[in-house]
Amino acid sequence: MFKRKRYPSNVQTFSKLREDGYVYIDKTDVMWQMVDYSNYVFLSRPRRFGKSLLSSTLHSYFDGDRKLFEGLKIMELETEWKRYPVIHLDLSEAKSQESAEALRKKLFLALKPYSIEYGKESDESQPGDLLKGILNRANEQSGSRVAVIIDEYDAPLLGALDKPELLEDLRNVMQEFFIPLKAADPIMKFCFITGITKFSQLSIFSTINNLKNISMLPRFSTLCGITDEEIDTQLKDDIAMMAEEMGLSPEVMREKLRLRYDGYHFSKNSKAVYNPYSLFNALSDRDLQNYWFSTGTPRFLFSQMAHFHTDITAMDDIEAASSEFDLPTEAMTNALPLLYQSGYLTIKDYDAEGDVYTLSIPNKEVRVGFSQGLLPTYIGIDSGPVQRGFALKFWNALKKQDIELAMQEMRSYLAQLPYIEGFKKKLAEVSNVEGFYEWSLYLIFSMLNVYVVTQQKCAGGRVDMVVHMPDTIYVVELKINGTAQDALDQINSRNYALQYATSDKNVVKVGVSFSTETKTIQDWIIEKA
Repeated sequence: MFKRKRYPSNVQTFSKLREDGYVYIDKTDVMWQMVDYSNYVFLSRPRRFGKSLLSSTLHSYFDGDRKLFEGLKIMELETEWKRYPVIHLDLSEAKSQESAEALRKKLFLALKPYSIEYGKESDESQPGDLLKGILNRANEQSGSRVAVIIDEYDAPLLGALDKPELLEDLRNVMQEFFIPLKAADPIMKFCFITGITKFSQLSIFSTINNLKNISMLPRFSTLCGITDEEIDTQLKDDIAMMAEEMGLSPEVMREKLRLRYDGYHFSKNSKAVYNPYSLFNALSDRDLQNYWFSTGTPRFLFSQMAHFHTDITAMDDIEAASSEFDLPTEAMTNALPLLYQSGYLTIKDYDAEGDVYTLSIPNKEVRVGFSQGLLPTYIGIDSGPVQRGFALKFWNALKKQDIELAMQEMRSYLAQLPYIEGFKKKLAEVSNVEGFYEWSLYLIFSMLNVYVVTQQKCAGGRVDMVVHMPDTIYVVELKINGTAQDALDQINSRNYALQYATSDKNVVKVGVSFSTETKTIQDWIIEKA
Protein backbone atom coordinates (compact mmCIF):
# COMPACT_ATOMS: atom_id res chain seq x y z
CA MET A 1 0.00 0.00 0.00
CA PHE A 2 1.41 3.36 -1.04
CA LYS A 3 0.98 6.48 1.06
CA ARG A 4 -0.77 9.24 -0.90
CA LYS A 5 1.43 12.30 -1.32
CA ARG A 6 0.82 16.01 -1.77
CA TYR A 7 1.85 17.35 -5.17
CA PRO A 8 2.77 21.02 -5.71
CA SER A 9 0.82 21.58 -8.91
CA ASN A 10 -0.27 25.03 -7.69
CA VAL A 11 2.29 25.70 -4.95
CA GLN A 12 4.93 28.24 -5.96
CA THR A 13 6.31 29.16 -2.53
CA PHE A 14 9.33 27.12 -1.45
CA SER A 15 8.78 27.58 2.29
CA LYS A 16 5.17 26.41 2.04
CA LEU A 17 6.17 23.44 -0.09
CA ARG A 18 8.82 22.32 2.40
CA GLU A 19 6.91 23.05 5.59
CA ASP A 20 3.66 21.43 4.42
CA GLY A 21 5.28 18.25 3.11
CA TYR A 22 4.72 18.57 -0.64
CA VAL A 23 6.75 16.51 -3.09
CA TYR A 24 9.89 18.44 -4.07
CA ILE A 25 12.17 17.51 -6.94
CA ASP A 26 15.57 18.57 -5.65
CA LYS A 27 17.21 21.09 -8.00
CA THR A 28 19.17 22.93 -5.33
CA ASP A 29 22.58 21.74 -6.52
CA VAL A 30 21.97 23.18 -10.01
CA MET A 31 20.56 26.34 -8.45
CA TRP A 32 23.72 26.74 -6.37
CA GLN A 33 25.85 26.33 -9.49
CA MET A 34 23.76 29.01 -11.23
CA VAL A 35 24.38 31.47 -8.39
CA ASP A 36 28.09 30.69 -8.57
CA TYR A 37 28.11 31.10 -12.37
CA SER A 38 27.26 34.81 -12.58
CA ASN A 39 25.97 37.71 -10.47
CA TYR A 40 23.40 38.66 -13.14
CA VAL A 41 21.33 35.82 -14.64
CA PHE A 42 18.43 35.69 -17.09
CA LEU A 43 16.39 32.50 -17.61
CA SER A 44 13.61 32.05 -20.14
CA ARG A 45 11.19 29.14 -19.72
CA PRO A 46 7.57 28.46 -20.75
CA ARG A 47 4.75 29.34 -18.38
CA ARG A 48 4.03 26.97 -15.49
CA PHE A 49 7.46 25.37 -15.77
CA GLY A 50 8.67 26.12 -12.25
CA LYS A 51 10.17 29.61 -12.71
CA SER A 52 8.21 31.05 -9.78
CA LEU A 53 9.14 28.15 -7.49
CA LEU A 54 12.80 28.58 -8.48
CA SER A 55 12.53 32.31 -7.71
CA SER A 56 11.00 31.52 -4.31
CA THR A 57 13.73 28.96 -3.61
CA LEU A 58 16.37 31.58 -4.36
CA HIS A 59 14.55 33.96 -2.02
CA SER A 60 14.73 31.45 0.85
CA TYR A 61 18.37 30.72 0.04
CA PHE A 62 19.48 34.36 0.15
CA ASP A 63 17.29 34.86 3.21
CA GLY A 64 19.59 32.34 4.90
CA ASP A 65 16.71 30.03 5.83
CA ARG A 66 18.89 26.96 6.20
CA LYS A 67 16.30 24.75 7.91
CA LEU A 68 14.18 24.69 4.73
CA PHE A 69 17.06 23.07 2.83
CA GLU A 70 17.84 20.27 5.29
CA GLY A 71 18.25 16.98 3.42
CA LEU A 72 18.67 18.65 0.02
CA LYS A 73 21.71 18.54 -2.27
CA ILE A 74 22.72 22.13 -1.57
CA MET A 75 23.69 21.18 1.99
CA GLU A 76 26.79 19.49 0.59
CA LEU A 77 27.76 22.66 -1.29
CA GLU A 78 26.84 25.70 0.79
CA THR A 79 28.80 26.41 3.99
CA GLU A 80 28.07 30.07 4.87
CA TRP A 81 24.25 30.49 4.87
CA LYS A 82 24.59 34.25 5.22
CA ARG A 83 21.44 36.36 5.16
CA TYR A 84 21.04 39.12 2.55
CA PRO A 85 18.26 41.64 1.93
CA VAL A 86 16.01 40.21 -0.83
CA ILE A 87 13.95 42.35 -3.23
CA HIS A 88 11.59 39.83 -4.84
CA LEU A 89 9.13 41.16 -7.44
CA ASP A 90 6.45 39.16 -9.24
CA LEU A 91 5.46 41.21 -12.29
CA SER A 92 2.67 38.85 -13.36
CA GLU A 93 0.44 41.23 -11.41
CA ALA A 94 1.34 43.96 -13.90
CA LYS A 95 0.09 42.24 -17.06
CA SER A 96 -2.58 43.60 -19.41
CA GLN A 97 -1.90 47.28 -18.72
CA GLU A 98 -3.41 49.68 -21.25
CA SER A 99 -1.09 52.64 -20.68
CA ALA A 100 2.37 53.57 -19.46
CA GLU A 101 0.89 55.32 -16.44
CA ALA A 102 -1.12 52.24 -15.45
CA LEU A 103 2.06 50.17 -15.62
CA ARG A 104 3.93 52.68 -13.44
CA LYS A 105 1.21 52.38 -10.80
CA LYS A 106 1.54 48.59 -10.85
CA LEU A 107 5.31 48.81 -10.43
CA PHE A 108 4.90 51.20 -7.49
CA LEU A 109 2.45 48.70 -5.98
CA ALA A 110 4.95 45.86 -6.41
CA LEU A 111 7.61 47.94 -4.63
CA LYS A 112 5.33 49.12 -1.82
CA PRO A 113 6.27 46.40 0.74
CA TYR A 114 9.95 47.30 0.31
CA SER A 115 9.32 51.05 0.47
CA ILE A 116 7.56 50.43 3.79
CA GLU A 117 10.44 48.29 5.05
CA TYR A 118 13.32 50.45 3.83
CA GLY A 119 11.68 53.86 3.39
CA LYS A 120 10.93 56.18 0.49
CA GLU A 121 12.23 59.63 -0.46
CA SER A 122 9.92 62.37 -1.72
CA ASP A 123 11.78 62.80 -5.02
CA GLU A 124 11.41 59.11 -5.99
CA SER A 125 8.58 59.84 -8.42
CA GLN A 126 9.34 57.11 -10.95
CA PRO A 127 9.41 53.33 -10.32
CA GLY A 128 13.08 53.17 -11.32
CA ASP A 129 13.99 55.95 -8.88
CA LEU A 130 12.17 54.15 -6.07
CA LEU A 131 13.89 50.84 -6.91
CA LYS A 132 17.27 52.56 -6.86
CA GLY A 133 16.52 54.12 -3.48
CA ILE A 134 15.29 50.84 -2.01
CA LEU A 135 18.44 49.02 -3.14
CA ASN A 136 20.72 51.65 -1.60
CA ARG A 137 18.80 51.84 1.66
CA ALA A 138 18.60 48.05 1.97
CA ASN A 139 22.37 47.90 1.59
CA GLU A 140 22.98 50.72 4.07
CA GLN A 141 20.58 49.45 6.73
CA SER A 142 21.71 45.81 6.58
CA GLY A 143 25.40 46.31 5.89
CA SER A 144 25.09 43.53 3.27
CA ARG A 145 24.84 43.34 -0.46
CA VAL A 146 21.35 42.89 -1.93
CA ALA A 147 19.72 40.02 -3.86
CA VAL A 148 17.17 41.01 -6.53
CA ILE A 149 14.70 38.49 -7.98
CA ILE A 150 12.31 39.59 -10.74
CA ASP A 151 9.83 36.92 -11.80
CA GLU A 152 7.75 37.17 -15.01
CA TYR A 153 9.55 40.35 -16.08
CA ASP A 154 7.84 40.23 -19.51
CA ALA A 155 4.23 39.88 -18.25
CA PRO A 156 3.50 43.61 -18.73
CA LEU A 157 4.64 43.41 -22.36
CA LEU A 158 3.17 40.19 -23.76
CA GLY A 159 -0.38 41.49 -24.04
CA ALA A 160 0.81 44.40 -26.19
CA LEU A 161 2.84 42.50 -28.79
CA ASP A 162 0.19 43.25 -31.42
CA LYS A 163 -0.11 46.92 -30.38
CA PRO A 164 3.15 48.60 -31.49
CA GLU A 165 2.54 52.04 -29.99
CA LEU A 166 1.44 50.69 -26.60
CA LEU A 167 4.29 48.16 -26.63
CA GLU A 168 6.81 50.97 -27.15
CA ASP A 169 5.33 52.98 -24.27
CA LEU A 170 5.37 50.00 -21.92
CA ARG A 171 8.86 49.04 -23.03
CA ASN A 172 10.16 52.52 -22.19
CA VAL A 173 8.70 52.21 -18.68
CA MET A 174 10.34 48.82 -18.17
CA GLN A 175 13.64 50.08 -19.55
CA GLU A 176 13.67 52.94 -17.07
CA PHE A 177 12.75 50.51 -14.30
CA PHE A 178 15.70 48.20 -14.99
CA ILE A 179 18.40 50.89 -15.32
CA PRO A 180 19.21 50.98 -11.55
CA LEU A 181 20.14 47.29 -11.56
CA LYS A 182 23.35 47.97 -13.46
CA ALA A 183 24.27 50.97 -11.31
CA ALA A 184 23.75 48.83 -8.22
CA ASP A 185 26.48 46.39 -9.21
CA PRO A 186 28.80 47.30 -6.28
CA ILE A 187 26.05 46.42 -3.77
CA MET A 188 24.46 43.55 -5.74
CA LYS A 189 24.90 40.03 -4.38
CA PHE A 190 22.82 38.38 -7.09
CA CYS A 191 20.26 39.45 -9.70
CA PHE A 192 17.90 36.87 -11.20
CA ILE A 193 15.41 37.80 -13.95
CA THR A 194 13.02 35.28 -15.44
CA GLY A 195 10.18 35.24 -17.93
CA ILE A 196 8.74 33.48 -20.96
CA THR A 197 10.20 35.51 -23.80
CA LYS A 198 13.49 37.16 -24.56
CA PHE A 199 13.58 40.91 -25.08
CA SER A 200 16.94 42.30 -26.14
CA GLN A 201 19.31 43.93 -23.70
CA LEU A 202 19.41 47.02 -25.92
CA SER A 203 15.74 47.81 -25.46
CA ILE A 204 14.58 46.41 -22.13
CA PHE A 205 17.56 45.76 -19.89
CA SER A 206 19.38 48.80 -21.30
CA THR A 207 22.77 49.09 -19.63
CA ILE A 208 22.76 45.65 -17.98
CA ASN A 209 25.41 44.41 -20.37
CA ASN A 210 26.67 41.81 -17.89
CA LEU A 211 23.35 39.95 -17.77
CA LYS A 212 24.08 36.30 -18.60
CA ASN A 213 21.36 34.48 -20.53
CA ILE A 214 21.55 30.85 -19.39
CA SER A 215 18.36 29.74 -21.16
CA MET A 216 20.18 27.51 -23.67
CA LEU A 217 23.23 26.46 -21.64
CA PRO A 218 23.33 22.63 -21.28
CA ARG A 219 24.45 22.74 -17.63
CA PHE A 220 21.21 24.52 -16.68
CA SER A 221 18.85 22.86 -19.15
CA THR A 222 17.12 20.72 -16.48
CA LEU A 223 16.85 23.48 -13.86
CA CYS A 224 13.12 23.70 -14.60
CA GLY A 225 11.24 20.52 -15.51
CA ILE A 226 11.55 16.90 -14.40
CA THR A 227 13.91 14.36 -15.96
CA ASP A 228 13.44 10.61 -16.44
CA GLU A 229 16.14 10.00 -13.86
CA GLU A 230 14.30 12.14 -11.30
CA ILE A 231 11.07 10.27 -11.99
CA ASP A 232 12.78 6.90 -11.56
CA THR A 233 14.48 7.91 -8.31
CA GLN A 234 12.01 10.32 -6.69
CA LEU A 235 8.61 9.50 -8.21
CA LYS A 236 8.79 5.74 -8.82
CA ASP A 237 6.27 4.90 -6.09
CA ASP A 238 3.99 7.69 -7.30
CA ILE A 239 3.87 6.20 -10.80
CA ALA A 240 3.14 2.77 -9.35
CA MET A 241 0.32 4.17 -7.23
CA MET A 242 -1.25 5.93 -10.22
CA ALA A 243 -0.90 2.78 -12.32
CA GLU A 244 -2.64 0.70 -9.64
CA GLU A 245 -5.60 3.08 -9.44
CA MET A 246 -5.95 3.19 -13.24
CA GLY A 247 -5.61 -0.58 -13.64
CA LEU A 248 -2.38 -0.42 -15.62
CA SER A 249 1.10 -1.80 -15.18
CA PRO A 250 3.73 0.71 -13.98
CA GLU A 251 5.52 0.34 -17.32
CA VAL A 252 2.42 1.22 -19.35
CA MET A 253 1.58 4.09 -16.99
CA ARG A 254 5.10 5.44 -17.33
CA GLU A 255 4.90 5.37 -21.13
CA LYS A 256 1.54 7.15 -21.17
CA LEU A 257 2.92 9.92 -18.97
CA ARG A 258 6.02 10.19 -21.16
CA LEU A 259 4.08 10.52 -24.40
CA ARG A 260 1.77 13.14 -22.96
CA TYR A 261 4.07 15.35 -20.84
CA ASP A 262 7.73 14.65 -21.70
CA GLY A 263 9.86 15.79 -24.61
CA TYR A 264 11.07 19.32 -23.80
CA HIS A 265 14.72 20.12 -24.55
CA PHE A 266 16.15 23.55 -23.77
CA SER A 267 19.64 23.17 -25.19
CA LYS A 268 21.57 21.06 -27.66
CA ASN A 269 22.27 17.53 -26.45
CA SER A 270 20.25 18.08 -23.27
CA LYS A 271 18.12 15.62 -21.34
CA ALA A 272 14.41 15.70 -22.00
CA VAL A 273 12.23 17.08 -19.24
CA TYR A 274 8.56 16.69 -18.34
CA ASN A 275 6.26 19.63 -17.82
CA PRO A 276 6.14 19.71 -13.98
CA TYR A 277 2.73 21.38 -13.76
CA SER A 278 1.05 18.75 -15.92
CA LEU A 279 2.90 15.80 -14.39
CA PHE A 280 2.04 16.77 -10.80
CA ASN A 281 -1.59 17.42 -11.72
CA ALA A 282 -1.80 14.01 -13.39
CA LEU A 283 -0.29 12.28 -10.36
CA SER A 284 -2.61 14.18 -8.02
CA ASP A 285 -5.80 13.57 -10.02
CA ARG A 286 -4.85 10.07 -11.22
CA ASP A 287 -5.89 11.22 -14.66
CA LEU A 288 -4.36 12.16 -18.01
CA GLN A 289 -5.59 15.56 -19.09
CA ASN A 290 -4.16 18.54 -20.98
CA TYR A 291 -3.50 20.54 -17.80
CA TRP A 292 -0.89 22.95 -19.11
CA PHE A 293 -2.79 24.09 -22.17
CA SER A 294 -6.10 24.36 -20.32
CA THR A 295 -4.70 26.96 -17.88
CA GLY A 296 -5.30 29.69 -20.41
CA THR A 297 -5.32 30.35 -24.15
CA PRO A 298 -2.07 32.05 -25.15
CA ARG A 299 -3.80 34.93 -26.94
CA PHE A 300 -0.56 36.79 -27.59
CA LEU A 301 0.87 33.74 -29.37
CA PHE A 302 -2.15 33.08 -31.57
CA SER A 303 -2.39 36.74 -32.53
CA GLN A 304 1.27 36.78 -33.54
CA MET A 305 0.88 33.55 -35.53
CA ALA A 306 -1.99 35.13 -37.43
CA HIS A 307 0.00 38.36 -37.87
CA PHE A 308 2.95 36.52 -39.42
CA HIS A 309 0.72 34.15 -41.46
CA THR A 310 2.33 31.14 -39.81
CA ASP A 311 2.05 27.88 -41.74
CA ILE A 312 0.50 25.64 -39.08
CA THR A 313 1.12 22.52 -41.15
CA ALA A 314 4.90 22.98 -40.82
CA MET A 315 5.13 22.59 -37.06
CA ASP A 316 7.13 19.36 -37.09
CA ASP A 317 10.79 19.02 -37.99
CA ILE A 318 11.55 22.71 -38.50
CA GLU A 319 15.25 23.22 -39.17
CA ALA A 320 16.62 26.50 -37.87
CA ALA A 321 19.74 28.16 -36.50
CA SER A 322 19.55 29.27 -32.87
CA SER A 323 19.60 32.89 -34.07
CA GLU A 324 16.20 32.23 -35.67
CA PHE A 325 14.35 31.00 -32.58
CA ASP A 326 16.44 32.24 -29.63
CA LEU A 327 15.75 35.72 -30.88
CA PRO A 328 14.72 38.91 -29.04
CA THR A 329 10.96 39.26 -29.29
CA GLU A 330 11.02 42.73 -30.81
CA ALA A 331 13.30 41.50 -33.62
CA MET A 332 10.90 38.77 -34.78
CA THR A 333 10.08 38.47 -38.48
CA ASN A 334 7.96 35.34 -37.86
CA ALA A 335 6.35 33.57 -34.91
CA LEU A 336 9.14 30.99 -34.48
CA PRO A 337 10.82 32.67 -31.45
CA LEU A 338 7.50 32.89 -29.62
CA LEU A 339 6.57 29.31 -30.48
CA TYR A 340 9.88 28.08 -29.05
CA GLN A 341 10.16 30.35 -26.04
CA SER A 342 6.52 29.72 -25.08
CA GLY A 343 7.00 25.94 -25.16
CA TYR A 344 4.87 25.05 -28.19
CA LEU A 345 7.99 23.99 -30.05
CA THR A 346 11.09 22.44 -28.53
CA ILE A 347 14.51 21.21 -29.60
CA LYS A 348 14.36 17.66 -30.91
CA ASP A 349 17.77 17.32 -32.57
CA TYR A 350 20.99 19.20 -33.19
CA ASP A 351 23.43 18.96 -36.11
CA ALA A 352 26.80 20.10 -34.74
CA GLU A 353 28.45 20.17 -38.16
CA GLY A 354 25.91 22.59 -39.60
CA ASP A 355 25.02 24.19 -36.24
CA VAL A 356 21.36 23.60 -37.08
CA TYR A 357 18.58 22.68 -34.66
CA THR A 358 15.45 20.66 -35.43
CA LEU A 359 12.35 21.94 -33.65
CA SER A 360 9.08 20.09 -33.18
CA ILE A 361 5.95 19.95 -31.03
CA PRO A 362 7.06 18.43 -27.68
CA ASN A 363 4.34 15.92 -26.83
CA LYS A 364 0.72 14.82 -27.05
CA GLU A 365 -0.57 17.42 -24.58
CA VAL A 366 0.80 20.31 -26.61
CA ARG A 367 -0.20 18.83 -29.97
CA VAL A 368 -3.80 18.19 -28.98
CA GLY A 369 -4.26 21.39 -26.98
CA PHE A 370 -2.55 23.52 -29.59
CA SER A 371 -4.75 22.14 -32.34
CA GLN A 372 -7.87 22.78 -30.28
CA GLY A 373 -6.81 26.36 -29.75
CA LEU A 374 -5.95 26.92 -33.40
CA LEU A 375 -9.15 25.44 -34.86
CA PRO A 376 -11.23 28.58 -34.29
CA THR A 377 -8.33 30.90 -35.20
CA TYR A 378 -7.41 29.30 -38.51
CA ILE A 379 -10.54 27.64 -39.87
CA GLY A 380 -13.34 28.92 -37.66
CA ILE A 381 -14.25 25.59 -36.04
CA ASP A 382 -15.11 25.31 -32.37
CA SER A 383 -13.08 22.37 -31.05
CA GLY A 384 -15.87 21.28 -28.67
CA PRO A 385 -18.30 20.05 -31.34
CA VAL A 386 -15.41 18.44 -33.21
CA GLN A 387 -14.58 16.33 -30.19
CA ARG A 388 -18.17 15.53 -29.25
CA GLY A 389 -19.64 14.89 -32.66
CA PHE A 390 -16.88 13.70 -34.92
CA ALA A 391 -13.53 12.89 -33.37
CA LEU A 392 -14.45 9.64 -31.63
CA LYS A 393 -16.15 8.15 -34.68
CA PHE A 394 -13.31 9.15 -36.97
CA TRP A 395 -10.64 7.89 -34.56
CA ASN A 396 -12.33 4.52 -34.08
CA ALA A 397 -12.62 4.06 -37.84
CA LEU A 398 -8.92 4.77 -38.32
CA LYS A 399 -7.98 2.41 -35.49
CA LYS A 400 -9.95 -0.36 -37.21
CA GLN A 401 -8.22 0.56 -40.49
CA ASP A 402 -11.65 1.24 -41.97
CA ILE A 403 -10.68 4.18 -44.14
CA GLU A 404 -14.00 3.98 -46.02
CA LEU A 405 -15.93 4.66 -42.83
CA ALA A 406 -13.44 7.31 -41.73
CA MET A 407 -13.82 9.22 -45.01
CA GLN A 408 -17.61 8.97 -44.81
CA GLU A 409 -17.50 10.48 -41.33
CA MET A 410 -15.14 13.21 -42.56
CA ARG A 411 -17.35 14.09 -45.54
CA SER A 412 -20.46 14.21 -43.40
CA TYR A 413 -18.81 16.42 -40.82
CA LEU A 414 -17.15 18.87 -43.21
CA ALA A 415 -20.48 19.32 -45.00
CA GLN A 416 -22.06 20.79 -41.86
CA LEU A 417 -19.21 22.95 -40.59
CA PRO A 418 -20.21 26.49 -39.54
CA TYR A 419 -17.25 28.13 -41.30
CA ILE A 420 -18.91 27.73 -44.71
CA GLU A 421 -20.23 31.31 -44.55
CA GLY A 422 -16.70 32.63 -44.02
CA PHE A 423 -15.10 30.28 -46.50
CA LYS A 424 -13.98 32.98 -48.94
CA LYS A 425 -12.40 35.04 -46.17
CA LYS A 426 -10.52 32.06 -44.75
CA LEU A 427 -9.52 30.93 -48.21
CA ALA A 428 -7.97 34.35 -48.88
CA GLU A 429 -5.57 33.70 -45.99
CA VAL A 430 -3.94 30.72 -47.68
CA SER A 431 -2.13 30.45 -50.96
CA ASN A 432 -4.54 28.02 -52.60
CA VAL A 433 -7.72 26.01 -52.08
CA GLU A 434 -5.81 22.82 -51.30
CA GLY A 435 -3.90 24.72 -48.63
CA PHE A 436 -7.15 25.55 -46.84
CA TYR A 437 -8.19 21.90 -46.71
CA GLU A 438 -4.69 20.90 -45.64
CA TRP A 439 -5.01 23.31 -42.72
CA SER A 440 -8.40 21.87 -41.81
CA LEU A 441 -7.35 18.21 -42.00
CA TYR A 442 -4.01 18.86 -40.31
CA LEU A 443 -5.64 20.46 -37.28
CA ILE A 444 -8.35 17.82 -36.98
CA PHE A 445 -5.81 14.99 -37.22
CA SER A 446 -3.49 16.73 -34.75
CA MET A 447 -6.34 17.27 -32.28
CA LEU A 448 -6.79 13.49 -32.32
CA ASN A 449 -3.03 13.17 -31.64
CA VAL A 450 -2.53 11.59 -35.03
CA TYR A 451 0.92 12.40 -36.40
CA VAL A 452 0.37 14.03 -39.77
CA VAL A 453 2.88 15.64 -42.13
CA THR A 454 1.84 17.88 -45.00
CA GLN A 455 3.83 18.59 -48.15
CA GLN A 456 6.13 15.65 -47.39
CA LYS A 457 9.19 15.77 -49.68
CA CYS A 458 10.11 12.69 -51.70
CA ALA A 459 11.97 11.90 -54.90
CA GLY A 460 8.84 12.36 -57.01
CA GLY A 461 7.78 15.70 -55.50
CA ARG A 462 5.69 16.61 -52.46
CA VAL A 463 2.93 14.48 -50.96
CA ASP A 464 -0.05 16.54 -49.83
CA MET A 465 -0.42 14.61 -46.58
CA VAL A 466 1.03 11.56 -44.82
CA VAL A 467 -0.91 10.26 -41.80
CA HIS A 468 0.95 7.99 -39.37
CA MET A 469 -1.17 5.58 -37.32
CA PRO A 470 0.22 2.83 -35.04
CA ASP A 471 -0.30 0.12 -37.67
CA THR A 472 -0.85 2.04 -40.89
CA ILE A 473 0.61 4.85 -42.96
CA TYR A 474 -1.86 6.73 -45.15
CA VAL A 475 -0.42 8.55 -48.19
CA VAL A 476 -3.03 11.14 -49.16
CA GLU A 477 -3.27 13.37 -52.23
CA LEU A 478 -5.95 16.07 -52.49
CA LYS A 479 -7.56 17.37 -55.67
CA ILE A 480 -9.87 20.37 -55.75
CA ASN A 481 -12.68 20.11 -58.31
CA GLY A 482 -10.76 17.24 -59.88
CA THR A 483 -11.27 13.51 -59.48
CA ALA A 484 -10.13 11.09 -56.83
CA GLN A 485 -8.67 8.96 -59.63
CA ASP A 486 -6.48 11.89 -60.71
CA ALA A 487 -5.21 12.15 -57.14
CA LEU A 488 -4.47 8.43 -56.89
CA ASP A 489 -2.78 8.42 -60.31
CA GLN A 490 -0.46 11.18 -59.07
CA ILE A 491 0.48 9.11 -56.02
CA ASN A 492 1.36 6.16 -58.24
CA SER A 493 3.02 8.00 -61.13
CA ARG A 494 5.31 9.91 -58.76
CA ASN A 495 5.95 6.97 -56.43
CA TYR A 496 4.85 8.89 -53.33
CA ALA A 497 4.46 5.68 -51.31
CA LEU A 498 7.81 4.18 -52.30
CA GLN A 499 9.68 5.71 -49.34
CA TYR A 500 7.54 3.59 -46.98
CA ALA A 501 8.07 0.31 -48.82
CA THR A 502 10.38 -1.06 -46.11
CA SER A 503 8.09 -0.03 -43.24
CA ASP A 504 6.58 -2.78 -41.10
CA LYS A 505 3.28 -0.87 -41.17
CA ASN A 506 0.49 -1.24 -43.71
CA VAL A 507 0.71 1.44 -46.39
CA VAL A 508 -2.54 2.77 -47.85
CA LYS A 509 -2.80 5.25 -50.73
CA VAL A 510 -5.81 7.57 -50.66
CA GLY A 511 -6.87 9.85 -53.51
CA VAL A 512 -9.35 12.49 -52.38
CA SER A 513 -11.36 15.05 -54.34
CA PHE A 514 -12.90 18.15 -52.75
CA SER A 515 -15.71 20.24 -54.14
CA THR A 516 -15.60 24.02 -53.69
CA GLU A 517 -19.33 24.03 -54.36
CA THR A 518 -20.32 21.68 -51.52
CA LYS A 519 -17.31 22.63 -49.36
CA THR A 520 -16.63 18.99 -48.50
CA ILE A 521 -15.15 15.73 -49.75
CA GLN A 522 -16.67 14.68 -53.06
CA ASP A 523 -15.07 11.29 -53.61
CA TRP A 524 -12.14 9.11 -52.66
CA ILE A 525 -10.31 6.02 -53.90
CA ILE A 526 -8.31 3.70 -51.65
CA GLU A 527 -5.50 1.43 -52.78
CA LYS A 528 -3.31 -0.70 -50.51
CA ALA A 529 0.36 -0.70 -51.35
